[in-house]
Amino acid sequence: MKLKEKISLEEVNGQNFKVRVVKAIDYGKAAFTHYLHNHRNGISQFYKKEAVNHVRLSLERKFPEEEFSFEVAEEALQYMLFDFKNQVPFPEPKVAKFKFIDLFAGIGGFRIAMQSLGGKCVFTSEWDEQAKKTYAANFGEVPFGDITKKETKNFIPDGFDVLCAGFPCQAFSIAGKRGGFEDTRGTLFFDVAEIIKSKKPKAFFLENVKGLRNHDKGKTLATILNVLREDLGYFVPDPQVMNAKNFGVPQNRERIFIVGFREDLGITDFNYPEPLDQEAAFEDVKEETVVSVKYYLSNQYLNTLKAHKARHEGKGNGFGYEIIPDDGIANAVVCGGMGRERNLVYDDRLEDFKPITHIKGEVNRLGIRKMTLREWARLQGFPDNYLIPVADASAYKQFGNSVAVPAIKATAEKIINEIL
Repeated sequence: MKLKEKISLEEVNGQNFKVRVVKAIDYGKAAFTHYLHNHRNGISQFYKKEAVNHVRLSLERKFPEEEFSFEVAEEALQYMLFDFKNQVPFPEPKVAKFKFIDLFAGIGGFRIAMQSLGGKCVFTSEWDEQAKKTYAANFGEVPFGDITKKETKNFIPDGFDVLCAGFPCQAFSIAGKRGGFEDTRGTLFFDVAEIIKSKKPKAFFLENVKGLRNHDKGKTLATILNVLREDLGYFVPDPQVMNAKNFGVPQNRERIFIVGFREDLGITDFNYPEPLDQEAAFEDVKEETVVSVKYYLSNQYLNTLKAHKARHEGKGNGFGYEIIPDDGIANAVVCGGMGRERNLVYDDRLEDFKPITHIKGEVNRLGIRKMTLREWARLQGFPDNYLIPVADASAYKQFGNSVAVPAIKATAEKIINEIL
């Protein structure tokens, strides 16, 4: 039997394969797919050793009666390179204009935007296993895991141009006391800053919740900017709160963007993109055909929402469900039930009201339903060929956590024009 016939690309990269070595579980598939994506640009050296080891373990798993040396596994890997086809919805550009890394990658909102501008992604990190599945299905690459681990950081290559990170906002327990690099230890921002300090990319593009601007009376953001400007030596214009609704999607989603440029590039001015002239409405992303009855609320659930809203209105609060008209703008899509309850819609096209899920009571006859996953994806600017391979609960969470692609792309284009 020829080596080429012993094991396929799918078997090595398959979801059901389990290995005996803990390190391979953490890094094997990620290194393997990163190697396949980078074998022509010299960056593969950062992934080769672990990729070959992953292939060797795969061979031993399939043929437990045989032993495979590193050299044999390396030969098998070369056959896989020969056969490798980039049959994914969002392949890398044929001619790359710049290189970037995608940290806290989620489901690839940054990556879609950067690739559309000619960017080649050379490293990806995301800790959530369900998000990894979605990312791999759409880009053909398994993200590395926890970026706070030194072992993960060791896989980050040199020589990339832009660092992208939608890092989570954690409380800075000592923010503002000294205002320097040490103040950020224990937060995920510190890991981003550490990578910037080590790799010195030409630029970075960070995204976070709007509340970061006023967190701890502004001390948190002041600490972040002090690290980026003073400790790391980057030109960082004042951060800007950008709203997705200004960039072609009907969603009122405000996020703070922080960009920076390496000092030696001589960039001293940067203007964030201006809002587009036209605004979109929900009807632009609404499903064109009748959707499943599973999205329609039961009468009991709807009555519960109405009672909840009435209680809060009685106290002078604005909490509660909201129904978005077809010509309206959706509220921010966020994780949890609140994100869906504040983005209900009218849709009277349903004719079969027989429930297909376990609900209490009958389906409402007012045409009130939740938005579909595809509608949420469109609100975030994801194209319709974007694959959703996970269960609904995970997918809603993933889109709620994602960046709004059009706003990211508009800002990224400004960044790339400065550094190329």
